[in-house]
Amino acid sequence: MPMDLIYLGMAVLAGAIAGAGVLGMSMFTRKDSLLHVADKIREDANKESEHIIRDAKVTAKGEILKMREECEAELRERRKEQQTIERRLIQREENLDHRTEDIESRGKQLDKQEKDLGAVRERLANREEELHKQIDRQIEELERVAQLSRDAARDMLLEKLKNEVRNEAGLMVRGVLDEAKERSEKEARQILTYAIQRYASDCTYERTTATIPLPSDEMKGRIIGREGRNIRALEAATGVSILIDDTPEAVVISCFDPVRKEVARQLMEKLIADGRIHPTRIEEMAKKIAKELDDELYSVGENAVLETGIPGVPPQLIKLLGRLKYRYSFSQNVLQHSLEAAYFMGMIASELGLDEQKAKRIGLFHDIGKAVDHEIEGPHAQIGADLLRKYNESAEVIHAVAAHHGEVEANSVYDVLISACDTLSASRPGARSETTELYLKRLEQLETIAMDFQGVESCFALQAGREVRVVVTPEKISEGESQMLARDICKRIESEMNYPGQIKVSVIRETRSVEYAK
Repeated sequence: MPMDLIYLGMAVLAGAIAGAGVLGMSMFTRKDSLLHVADKIREDANKESEHIIRDAKVTAKGEILKMREECEAELRERRKEQQTIERRLIQREENLDHRTEDIESRGKQLDKQEKDLGAVRERLANREEELHKQIDRQIEELERVAQLSRDAARDMLLEKLKNEVRNEAGLMVRGVLDEAKERSEKEARQILTYAIQRYASDCTYERTTATIPLPSDEMKGRIIGREGRNIRALEAATGVSILIDDTPEAVVISCFDPVRKEVARQLMEKLIADGRIHPTRIEEMAKKIAKELDDELYSVGENAVLETGIPGVPPQLIKLLGRLKYRYSFSQNVLQHSLEAAYFMGMIASELGLDEQKAKRIGLFHDIGKAVDHEIEGPHAQIGADLLRKYNESAEVIHAVAAHHGEVEANSVYDVLISACDTLSASRPGARSETTELYLKRLEQLETIAMDFQGVESCFALQAGREVRVVVTPEKISEGESQMLARDICKRIESEMNYPGQIKVSVIRETRSVEYAK
């Protein structure tokens, strides 16, 4: 058994050795094959690399040749430009040389001309000196012959020229003013006539006090009451002064506030009609009448706003407009005057192509300050402007109201227009009245102003002070100076006098030849 195993082992070992030998032979054979393939690949790679290197060298040589050609072309181009620049520089240098020669030549000519001019100036200076000497000799001879000094002759000549210039200026001003006046008066007359024709109103007269008729003189004692308690209650409840004098069957109510005066008047009439006069009754009726009058004033103001067609008026301004019903200025009712101004403003604004609503608003509000001018100090135009500013009126309306009497400088056409319409309403015939004393004083002042000017022979105030005719001495006042005299008189009247409307100044210059047959 062991032997068998030994043989078997030996057989296996022999087979293994034989297999290893065969495997070894096979591996040697494959190695040789692989080495042959590797050598083939290496040979092919060497050939490929040599081919790539040859191609790269050929390409590089081509690029180098191309770059060299480009560089040579660029160098040739730059050489051409450089040659061109050199030629230009050479040409400019030659031109500069020519110019330098020309300048040197002109400088020599100028030097020569300057020398010639110096000689001419010297000759002219000598000639001028000789002329001055001759002129001085001639002036001395003229002074000797005319027996006038140089200053006197100059003053005489200047005075003559001044008179001639003044005369010509007066004639020129007169012509220009006449032409402008004719054209402006024609247009203004047409517009104002159209406005006046479309509107007319009744005239009212101012009442500074209210007189209450009594049924009998016994009523005076009842109004006074025991120890004057009734009359004190009346004055305390209404804020007026009640005057009881010797006038039979009448008492007088006086107050600076027209609304309080109206309350007192109505209260007095109702107390007299009722017959029951005592302090308690007076206080109750005074409150009731004041309330009714407030409602009435608001209604009056509202009617005025509706009549003029003005939208968006605050209730406070409506009430102030109603208070103007009992306010008078130079016998003219202020509310009626405000309505007239509003109508005139609207019609004239329509003719001129302006804002008609704004113009009416300015006309209606222009005197609203008079509703409270007894309570607030200052001119009514400024008071009215402050009131309108308080209630958010437009800036243009406020400025026009403040400027309608010239207290603020006008800066728009509405400012000028309201001044004209205010004057138009106030100065129309019958609108206002004044006392005889003031009327005569105004006429006297007109004539005094005109007589203060030199050359005035006489003057006359005509047409109730609306025209002044001035007669001048023709030997002292020339035709042109008469026009200047009229302007000076107008300026003096405007600065020193207060008057309604306008005043016409006519200067009359005439020459009369008088002979007597004997």
